[in-house]
Amino acid sequence: MSDVFAELVGQDDAVDTLRRAAAAAADVLRNTAGAGAGMTHAWIFTGPPGSGRSVAARAFAAALQCVHGTGCGACPGCHTTLTGTHADVRLVVPEGLSIGVTEMRALVLRAASTPSGGRWQVVIVEDADRLTEAAGNALLKAVEEPPPRTVFLLCAPSTHPEDVSVTIRSRCRLVPLRQPPPGAVAEVLVRRDGIAPDVAQWAAAAAQGHVGRARRLARDPQAQQRRSAVLGVPRRLTGVGAAFDAASALIEAAEAEAEAAVAETDAAEKAALQTALGAGGTGRGAAGAARGSAGQIKELEKRQKSRATRAQRDALDRALVDLAGFYRDAVTAAVGAPVAPVHTDTAELSRAGAQKWTAEGALRRLEAVLECRQAITANVKPRIAVEAMMLALWKG
Repeated sequence: MSDVFAELVGQDDAVDTLRRAAAAAADVLRNTAGAGAGMTHAWIFTGPPGSGRSVAARAFAAALQCVHGTGCGACPGCHTTLTGTHADVRLVVPEGLSIGVTEMRALVLRAASTPSGGRWQVVIVEDADRLTEAAGNALLKAVEEPPPRTVFLLCAPSTHPEDVSVTIRSRCRLVPLRQPPPGAVAEVLVRRDGIAPDVAQWAAAAAQGHVGRARRLARDPQAQQRRSAVLGVPRRLTGVGAAFDAASALIEAAEAEAEAAVAETDAAEKAALQTALGAGGTGRGAAGAARGSAGQIKELEKRQKSRATRAQRDALDRALVDLAGFYRDAVTAAVGAPVAPVHTDTAELSRAGAQKWTAEGALRRLEAVLECRQAITANVKPRIAVEAMMLALWKG
């Protein structure tokens, strides 16, 4: 059976670092002389989207809980960690746009307890760049004065001080991940998911090294249709009106994709809360209980709205990445760079654009897409940012 690091694609250096750290952690538990070299209580995993930051953190957590100390992938410690059921592994995945101080304080408090399994308490924070200032301060205190058997694993898209507090970052060991090469991604899709080699190669290139997106493109016809619609944008930019129409279509497609992604979860959460609060009850006090539940339902709806906003931005960002790939292909075609195109199925269109726009024009359009992504990250209204981008793409 494959070990816990088998899913970490194209990250040999990081895997080597984590294996040695897991072995050092096992030596600490055995009280081996000189134990602890290579192991520390706080780690931060960085890298571009799709590089496997959260995969690396979960795999390392499993290796720390492995009864053999190697991350064998077969023991109860590895299995329960990877399936999300280990009692000593806490996972924080922000549902909204940020991680609040209340959630972080409760997590830090629980993480200070003695491991029930006798090994380590592990706290994994996905998207640690979404910590509010107060939540970051709560985490910083725990990282500065960690309990003896607690390990913090943070995931963030970069090491820029604006993403993660520099004081937190300075107390963590950095594990940089790189964008996996398309060939490695395609090999995983063929081996693990049984996808045809030609489809896997196309999806890996189109996803630009993002393993999860490559899998969706290879298996989901709707994902393929959304990508085709995005890559058709350059042909539709024939005037100011067309630019605004394209912006509206892109925003509405992202909203529809996000709504479909969260609708089932939202309905299940609301139904479960209403049942827990006695919805449908007819006994004494049922009416009073129903009135008292209004606040909790309102709080749930607030969290769900925040999650929907994040899902919309994530869907829009995926579309912008595809669009950036198209203009990147136009730039490389214009300068005659000997590199393979990201989008092989629109290579002729990108080459035609390169001849029409020149290298400078294609580069300006690529920069407009990247600036739109940055603006949305800085909390500019998505519609405003996308409309500005479309006008820039039309003008060149």
